Amino acid sequence: MDILELIDRLEDLFNESHSVPFTHSVIVDEDRMLDIIDQMRVSIPDEIKKSQQIINQKERFLAQAQDEASRITSLARERSAKAITQEEIVLEAQKRAQEIVAQAELERQKIQQETDDYIVSELEKFKGNLITLMQQVSNGISAVQKSTPVNEE
Repeated sequence: MDILELIDRLEDLFNESHSVPFTHSVIVDEDRMLDIIDQMRVSIPDEIKKSQQIINQKERFLAQAQDEASRITSLARERSAKAITQEEIVLEAQKRAQEIVAQAELERQKIQQETDDYIVSELEKFKGNLITLMQQVSNGISAVQKSTPVNEE
C-alpha cells in the first residue's frame, strides 16, 4: 500500500477517535493503529526503494542526455572545424592560384620584353647589313659606270 494512503488512514483513525475531556488526548483503537504502523514500516522501505529507483533512473537519463549533448557538441565542433579547415584550404588554394597567375603574367611580360628586344636587335643588325649592302651596290654601280666609256655620237 502507498505510504500516503497509510498516513491518510492513520489520520482518519485519529479523527474518528474519541477525545478525552479537558485534554488534547484521544482514545485510539490500539490494534488498528498498530496495524497501520506495521503497514507503514513495511511500506516505507518499498517507497524508499521506489524513490531511489526513480532517482537512479533520473540520474541515468541525465547522464545519457549529458553524453548525448556532449556527443552532439563534439560532432558540431568537429564539423565546424572541418568546415573551417575546408574553407581555409579553399582560400589558400585561391590565394595560391592568384599568385601563380600573377607570376605567370610577370613571366609572360618578361618574355615579351625579351622577345621585343631581340627582334629590335636583329632588325637593327639587318638594317646595318642592308645599309652596307646598299653601299656596296652603289659602289658597284659607280665602279661599273666609271669603267664604261661614254659614247659620244
